[in-house]
Amino acid sequence: MHRDPVSTPNQDADAPIRRVAYQPPEAAVGRPAPRLLWPALVGSALLMVALGFGFLFTANTVRIATDPPEATVSLSGGLALPLGDTWLLHEGAWTVSADAPGYTPTSLPISVSDEASQRFEMTLLPLPGRVTIESTPPGAEVRLGDSLLGITPIAEVSLPAGPVTLDLRLERYEPMALEAEIVGRAQAQTVTAALLPGWGDVSLSSTPEGAEIFVDDAPTGLKTPAVVPVPAGERTLRITAPKHRSHEQQILVVAREPVTLPPVTLVRADGLLRIRTQPADAGITVNGQYRGQSPLELAVESGRSYRIQAFRAGFDQASTEVRLDAQGERAVNLALTRLTGRLAVVAEPAEATLYVNGRAAGSANQTLTLPTGRQAIEVRAPGFAAYTTQVEPREGVTQTLRVRLLSLADARLAALRSEIRTPRGETLVLLKPGPFTMGASRRQPGRRANETEREVAMERFFYLGTREVRNGDFKRFIADHDSGSFQDTPLNGDDQPVVNVSWEAAARYCNWLSQQEKLPPFYRESGNRIVGINPQATGYRLPTEAEWEWAARQVPAAPAGDLRFAWGPTLPPPDRHGNYADRSAANLVGRIIFGYNDNHITSAPVGSFKASQIGIHDLSGNVAEWVNDFHEIPNSNPARDPLGPTQGKHHVIRGSSWMHGTITELRIAFRDYGNEGRQDVGFRLARFAEAQ
Repeated sequence: MHRDPVSTPNQDADAPIRRVAYQPPEAAVGRPAPRLLWPALVGSALLMVALGFGFLFTANTVRIATDPPEATVSLSGGLALPLGDTWLLHEGAWTVSADAPGYTPTSLPISVSDEASQRFEMTLLPLPGRVTIESTPPGAEVRLGDSLLGITPIAEVSLPAGPVTLDLRLERYEPMALEAEIVGRAQAQTVTAALLPGWGDVSLSSTPEGAEIFVDDAPTGLKTPAVVPVPAGERTLRITAPKHRSHEQQILVVAREPVTLPPVTLVRADGLLRIRTQPADAGITVNGQYRGQSPLELAVESGRSYRIQAFRAGFDQASTEVRLDAQGERAVNLALTRLTGRLAVVAEPAEATLYVNGRAAGSANQTLTLPTGRQAIEVRAPGFAAYTTQVEPREGVTQTLRVRLLSLADARLAALRSEIRTPRGETLVLLKPGPFTMGASRRQPGRRANETEREVAMERFFYLGTREVRNGDFKRFIADHDSGSFQDTPLNGDDQPVVNVSWEAAARYCNWLSQQEKLPPFYRESGNRIVGINPQATGYRLPTEAEWEWAARQVPAAPAGDLRFAWGPTLPPPDRHGNYADRSAANLVGRIIFGYNDNHITSAPVGSFKASQIGIHDLSGNVAEWVNDFHEIPNSNPARDPLGPTQGKHHVIRGSSWMHGTITELRIAFRDYGNEGRQDVGFRLARFAEAQ
């Protein structure tokens, strides 16, 4: 094939082609030739693949279930690989965050264990709903509990999602408790109520016509003939006309049921009394017969004398006597004198303020002149619980009221019962905890690594069982439970503490007791399993670990404040202090307390040994006890009313038992853990005294 020679500018087309030496570009002169990078790239890729496979083989499968299911979930705490609602995570502490439109974003700390497959649940709280409340007719007062929401129609009040009961009240209409399901999630919603009339229509007629009509001595503004809306119930109707005797009758009115009364013929009278009092609304008697409340107009016979008396609570009676001439009319005005008594108030603290019938009356330390009759007295001071009472001053008498206000904490305590009993007769005492140091110093002999020393503030009042739960009590819940025996020594006596019971069975026993007393259960159950707790509930539960240790430390102070053991700083315990591994158990357990004897080979009947100074038996000795908390090695950060981790593999066991005789196990700070029953592990009951 022929090809045309390639030409360049300024080059003769006939010039011969010559060989020339290759010259590299100037910029490349002096650079070494590039090396091939593919071995490094391949190595990096293989390393990444190896790391990925390593993560897959070492990670645990964790399912995060949310309510609502469409919530967006994120995790912090390390490398996390999502697979739908399942995640691959390494063992350790994580924080799960979830968010969904219309719900409050929620974060939950979780502890991932070495189990291959785990599940955690998160429930997001729906945002309040934007609710419009309407009523027919309008003008009703609407309350949610003690909170006034307004007068209908009410535009877009914020209400929590879920079922609510709204109380509607409107004068002359029947009160209504409106059950409503609030959608929430910030959605607009209208709730409508149709109020029912609280009256019955009563048809009245009279001769002569035009008589005034009163219901329970209150004027209706209507005259006969008329249809009168009369409030339901037993009522007194009165019809009056000038120069006629009044007509009264009792009727029973049923709401929304009309009634027509027979026509009334008024008897003509030739005299008239118009009675007024100061103050008004006094009861009036004429010749000893009650005739109604002032102001009052009465038709009477002329030519006679009448004794008129007026009376009202807190006032002296007033009376007069009048005589009517023929065809006469008489206006009678009576002034009632207020009756008073004196009340001297002596209050602490000195700066307290006095309120009388809801109105401020100045310093609480004063002597008052008050009307006779019942008076509401209140004494208040900042930082103290208010004191309220009622007094009835007596004429000419000085009464003294002495008040010492309680601090808010003391008032809380005073409002609570010092002792409660379960339906089974188990006794719990009220405890008012405070701050304390939990755990053990690293220098304490026998200390274990999971006994981290930390400061704990205890503020919630709680009840604690004075004794461990007995076999006889637990068998009311699980009839065929058998605590068994230990080397032919029985553990199943009715008065012995129940043992060989799992943590979950102990928690379910607490819920069972709560149900019998209609208390809100502390433990959340699903499919006969415990799946969480309700920290606000006041139902029965296991004591928290912090509550247990605080209670165990309430013993007389040992020398130098050393509370290593429940009895003091050194071994052995005082004689018959509690049920430990003594010399009688030498052939049953490995280590015993030399020179100590409590006369019980295994567990003793609950309460066999002296109670502590707060009234609790056997926190040290007899059986170790399940507590509420999941087990972890805690950090040293200060805590306030701790409930323990929200998730975990095991639960904490506290206290020594009849099997324990070593310095490690006998210490107050000793912590063990597990889930299944043991021959020396039981439990006792607790309850929060107040909802948080």
